[in-house]
Amino acid sequence: MSDVIEVTSVRTLRGVVRVPGDKSASHRALMLSALADGTSTVTGLSSGLDVRSTASILTALGARVDETSDLVAVTGPVAGLAPSPMDLDCGNSGTTMRLMAGILGGVAGRHTLTGDSSLLTRPMDRVATPLALMGAVVQGHGPRAHGPLVVTGSSALRGIDYHVPVSSAQVKSAVLLAGLSASGHTNVAEDVRTRSTTEDMLRHAGVTIHSVDQGPGRTVTLTPGRPAVLDWVVPGDPSQAAFFAVLGLIHPDAELAVSGLDGSPERVGFVAVLERMGATVSLVGERTATTLRSSSSDLVATEVFAREIPSVDEVPILCVAAAAATGVSSFRMMGELRIKESDRFAASMALAHALGCAVWSEGDDFFIEGVGSATAFQRFELAAGLDHRMVMAAAVAATSGAGGVIYGTSTVSTSYPGFFDDLASLQ
Repeated sequence: MSDVIEVTSVRTLRGVVRVPGDKSASHRALMLSALADGTSTVTGLSSGLDVRSTASILTALGARVDETSDLVAVTGPVAGLAPSPMDLDCGNSGTTMRLMAGILGGVAGRHTLTGDSSLLTRPMDRVATPLALMGAVVQGHGPRAHGPLVVTGSSALRGIDYHVPVSSAQVKSAVLLAGLSASGHTNVAEDVRTRSTTEDMLRHAGVTIHSVDQGPGRTVTLTPGRPAVLDWVVPGDPSQAAFFAVLGLIHPDAELAVSGLDGSPERVGFVAVLERMGATVSLVGERTATTLRSSSSDLVATEVFAREIPSVDEVPILCVAAAAATGVSSFRMMGELRIKESDRFAASMALAHALGCAVWSEGDDFFIEGVGSATAFQRFELAAGLDHRMVMAAAVAATSGAGGVIYGTSTVSTSYPGFFDDLASLQ
């Protein structure tokens, strides 16, 4: 793929797409399969480079990963994963680095997790702290433990009671995965419920795990054990579907659908935001096979809180929706955006400004005054800064508005290599 793409506006959009397998479930299906004793299969695995980084690391640790056109077979070693003398390259994947740190905390030996220049700017102290309490040692650079990370694993981890200070599915998952090989129960409490992918998949793999919702939060209790061999089926990624949902809403003549999605409540919070904006949008079907439909709508401004979208992954595309809306949209408590693949706080504002919106910020809040319709968007140029979500958000805006030039488009390969092909199929 070229690293620079000019995206032009189109008159009509119609069709159905199927986005890649959910990244969260794909990473975890590979990991749980590698931790099992025997051969599991995974159907619908994400084709993105982030997931390939996870597969490569698990291979280096002694698992066998065999891929065909239809499925991936993962064989976990009988004696469990073992240290590798090589550096373990996570690429651009924060999920890989944080979750693998949890797994490696229980693999005796010294392990080095590294990644690209973007990943090495992202703080890892959030996993280093609880893993240290469990008996592992996770060493990074500076007070925020930036990578490369050196994980010294222990065969004598202990379960802990841990309150996650900033709700994060990755931190919760790292602690739970470490807890699989710890002595005693591991309890993780979060003030805001994050995606339950890890808990659901551990339970499906026969691990004893209990979740109790408490107000807006949740407490998860895990009993150590080895996951069972399974045949995994990965549903489509709702965070990727969000781009096509917004495309269908802001384009002046569109009817779009995305099929086969994970419809878990923690994964589709962006839909409720769009409904408040007056969107013609719907979710239909079963939780593991949901279809998301959207069609051209006149949007109005709203207030968006980070707790509605705990991962804040969908905020860049919601900013494009806000840019097409009438009125001032407020994005509250969005500091987490600053430590994603890029500074998405600044990048989201920059994209909205490039489209012709007035934008400003106050602390961890920012505001976008929409121009009332995507047809009023300005033509723009945007440097994506190694951030796949900024590429896709910009492409949606350009397709619906006056077009634009996007630099750094090859980074979509980390999560959605076929994004521009799927976009073209709707025209």
